[in-house]
Amino acid sequence: MTERRSPTVRRRRLGFELRRRREAAGVTIDYVAERLECSASKISRIETGHTGVTPRDVRDMLELYGVTGAECDELVQIARDARLKGWWHPYSMVLTSAYVGLETEAQAIREYVQQVVPGLLQTEEYARAMIRAARPDISIDEVERRVRVRMQRQSLLQQEDAVTLWAVLDEAVVSRPVGGDAVMRRQLARLAEAAELPSVTLQILPFEAGAHAGMDGTFAILNFAQQADTDVVFAENATGGLFLEKTEELQKYRFIFDHIRAAALRPEESVSLIARLAKEPLWKSRPRGIG
Repeated sequence: MTERRSPTVRRRRLGFELRRRREAAGVTIDYVAERLECSASKISRIETGHTGVTPRDVRDMLELYGVTGAECDELVQIARDARLKGWWHPYSMVLTSAYVGLETEAQAIREYVQQVVPGLLQTEEYARAMIRAARPDISIDEVERRVRVRMQRQSLLQQEDAVTLWAVLDEAVVSRPVGGDAVMRRQLARLAEAAELPSVTLQILPFEAGAHAGMDGTFAILNFAQQADTDVVFAENATGGLFLEKTEELQKYRFIFDHIRAAALRPEESVSLIARLAKEPLWKSRPRGIG
């Protein structure tokens, strides 16, 4: 079971709180950098959660902002927590983004996928076949490490405080036999089983929907329980992905997701389609090639 405490989220929260207190004190980043004898870019990265900070530096920064007592102690403790290693740390060499760290403490995830089954719902066989096909440049050992990470992530759906997952899958996801016939049938059966979990909602966006709001690509919207942890969008690409946190960006992707789920089949219709495809897959009935 993964630990539902993420140093990635702590670092992001700490940066937000430090920035808020610096601005309230009317202090510039350049001034802080000069007093701490470091670069302004380092202070900026700390405030955006992209780099860690020592508890000592946090105390020094808060002293500049006039923050003392219990408030200071609480933020210093967050700095200590942010320096702990997450469960995924041994696999850091095969992870291309901070997504797993954010996912670990997310309360809810709304996701639209165009090509592959979401990682939290993949079978081991499917994950292995998908990674091998998508990354022919990496070694078998690295493939296996990536598969292990993916399987361990899935405990988030089994815990008492399970993450709530609402995933809209393009019909292409359930129509392409990744790993071959047997592997894909078992993957479809796994999707149907997952849809029975109270924390999981699945929808299929059918080909008949035509053009739709999500045609620009796969993305996930992560929500967190703590008010201080603002929502974040992860827009995936071949090199890892982009994290989007601005208010207008979040509003845009919430709008897109609402339109996608409105265009998709209802959850009960989607699960029926998935179960039917597991028995009578499209790739068995379609002729190969174009003649």
